[in-house]
Amino acid sequence: MTRIAAVLVRQRMAQAAPPGVDPARFLEAVAEDTYEMVAGLELVTPVLITSVPELEEIVWPGTEVITIKDDEPLKIILERLKADQTDQASQAAVISADAPDLPPLLVGKLFRELGRAEITICPAENGGAVAMACALPPPTWADPDLDDAQIVTTLRAQAPGPRKVATTPGWHRLRTPDDVERLDPGLEGWESTRALIRAR
Repeated sequence: MTRIAAVLVRQRMAQAAPPGVDPARFLEAVAEDTYEMVAGLELVTPVLITSVPELEEIVWPGTEVITIKDDEPLKIILERLKADQTDQASQAAVISADAPDLPPLLVGKLFRELGRAEITICPAENGGAVAMACALPPPTWADPDLDDAQIVTTLRAQAPGPRKVATTPGWHRLRTPDDVERLDPGLEGWESTRALIRAR
């Protein structure tokens, strides 16, 4: 089974840069850290989905980069993921780039839960989702949005049955400058973000 783990970068994620940190450099750092976590996963093909120009330099050689509009719906992005894959991946996870310290284990849990549901969600603290996973092609009934504060409720209302949508343990996203305080210094990873914050 071929699985894709795609890191989704949108321009507005730069607004979480703390005082004294350049927003563009902050966005690049969190995106790079999230990508490095995904690229280190076993049995998964990493992909970068971005509305931010010139982010290709953060990915490993051979990684597919899909350019999107900043407001492009996730439903369309998932359909593009399916169309762009020459190896015909059967499952995909989309991870928000503003979660640089997301533990790899949580991405694994998303894929595991697909054994009993059509869509799985890793909820974000304070609403929305850090990541989601589904089969490819994606379920036709689903119109997900990681920034929907009630994404699980919304998807379960769209679903033809209540068990089509599963959740995993949640995590946090960096959506405001104050959210940087939520990063866990004890966790491995997020080196680029860590170095940028310490240097300010």
